[in-house]
Amino acid sequence: MKVLATFVALVSAVSAFTSPSFLGKSLRTGVQRSSASTTCLEMKYTLVLVRHGESTWNEENRFTGWYDCPLSTKGIGEAQQGARLLKEEGFTFDVAYTSTLQRAIKTLWIILEELHLMYIPINNTWRLNERHYGALQGLNKQETVDKHGKDQVLIWRRSYDIPPPELDESSEYYPGNDPMYKDVPRELLPLTESLKLTEARFMVEWDSTLAPMIKSGKKVIIAAHGNTLRALVKHLDNISTEEIPGLNIPTGVPLVYELDDDLKPIPHPDAIAPLTGRYVGNQEEIKQRIGAVAAQTK
Repeated sequence: MKVLATFVALVSAVSAFTSPSFLGKSLRTGVQRSSASTTCLEMKYTLVLVRHGESTWNEENRFTGWYDCPLSTKGIGEAQQGARLLKEEGFTFDVAYTSTLQRAIKTLWIILEELHLMYIPINNTWRLNERHYGALQGLNKQETVDKHGKDQVLIWRRSYDIPPPELDESSEYYPGNDPMYKDVPRELLPLTESLKLTEARFMVEWDSTLAPMIKSGKKVIIAAHGNTLRALVKHLDNISTEEIPGLNIPTGVPLVYELDDDLKPIPHPDAIAPLTGRYVGNQEEIKQRIGAVAAQTK
């Protein structure tokens, strides 16, 4: 009798587990889990961009380009503030990319030191350098406006495809005279650049190195310059050639993008248009800093 009772109990249990109501509940639970997993997959990659802190030539309102000036005191503070914000939000990285210019390198060092990540690989490349301003390099921006007029300077400074006047190869600002670029083919070194030319130069690095690194699952931070980062966000956010000249990226403020499997941005609700990534920090303060960049030539 005990054996028979046990058998009956087992049959009842199996019936309960295979009943339509139980299976329906299980299937619904499975769909919910699948839905949650899909949401996680949609936010597969995180990319952090940082424009270097203010440099000494930014402070003097000069066209800087490839000139290798250091961070100003204010710029060091901006980099430190950006580093603290990244630390507070728990960011970590596997690999870092920056230019060959010390203002971007030092900004990156400050961030990595704050995050206790000084050990990760740092890759320096001239393709992440700032736009080369040609014959304008070293000149005061406002004095250049006073001499040539605001409209002309805005064309040189912010048009998409019209570069400033070329510098001569005898100039101290010609990269071919700098041992830093001795391994770069001479024909690739600029005499001047528009944003279009800067974008073409930068996108070689994005397509060949940066995008594959991100897709490999590495957490990447890029510390670079206003125009190389404008070139990148133009690509990520598909910003038009008409709109991109008016985009200003503030110094020292981390810009975070969540990217899907195709490296397309997943829009963040706090994004400041036309970007879909979010700046980390106080949004009103960031908007004021964006305006300050635009006011450099009044």
